[in-house]
Amino acid sequence: MQLSPSVSISHTDSGLEYLNVDSPLCTARIFLQGAQLTQYTPAGKKPLIWVSKEEDFQVGKSIRGGIPICWPWFGVHQNPKWPTHGVARTALWRAQEVKESEQEIRISLSLPMLQVDETYWAHNTSLTVEYVLSAKQLEVRLTNTNLDDHDVQLTQALHTYFPTSDITQTEVDGLQGAQYIEFGKGPFEQQDIIRFGRETDMVYSGASALQRIRTPDGTIEVARENSKSCVLWNPWVDKSKRLSNFADDEYHTMLCLEAANVLDDLVTLAPNQSHTLGTIIRWS
Repeated sequence: MQLSPSVSISHTDSGLEYLNVDSPLCTARIFLQGAQLTQYTPAGKKPLIWVSKEEDFQVGKSIRGGIPICWPWFGVHQNPKWPTHGVARTALWRAQEVKESEQEIRISLSLPMLQVDETYWAHNTSLTVEYVLSAKQLEVRLTNTNLDDHDVQLTQALHTYFPTSDITQTEVDGLQGAQYIEFGKGPFEQQDIIRFGRETDMVYSGASALQRIRTPDGTIEVARENSKSCVLWNPWVDKSKRLSNFADDEYHTMLCLEAANVLDDLVTLAPNQSHTLGTIIRWS
């Protein structure tokens, strides 16, 4: 089914539906499950998003790569039996609107709250995500609105996976001066540009709004809006062997740098209030 001149609906062999973008501006793919973008390649440039070669795109199972939407909590919940990173990334979202112009393509999706078990989220809220795709950059906007009569709190993240041809020759600049917690220890202050030589799982607070990932293939700029926290992750050797849908050596070709609202940066919404978490990524 064609939704616009450059956007159509297709599906994987396993039955998952996705929006396929094939435009002079870029190519992209956004799954209805999780509203998860798994591909974005601006015209004439290399891909900006990484997905595991082991991913098999199964119904009800989170996709390893792309931009998983972690909501309404990030990481492991206080109740360890609840799903890690919340429920949004495996729920079936609804394609709401597609707008296409010569400069950009806007795709909006919403999460029907009937898809969310009240055990995990008993509040009356709405959740939408908008992808703005162009030849220059990808912009993602995740908007929560509190439709209830009491305050609502949540944590969330846009868990973006980025590609690199060599993690040992990759560095992240722009987190200097921020505080981080790693493996339950901290906070510590980030002193230097970050290079990779071990498992990395840093949750930052007080981070500046722009970071640069320098890879052998070029520099990726990652900007954030309404986010003072972010997460930097690479599983390295041992954890890679324990991850599902992840080849043992794939830690060498990826890293995550995630726009987030976590720790003291959690979102508190008063009745009728909205909050939009945004990230913008591009080749420098």
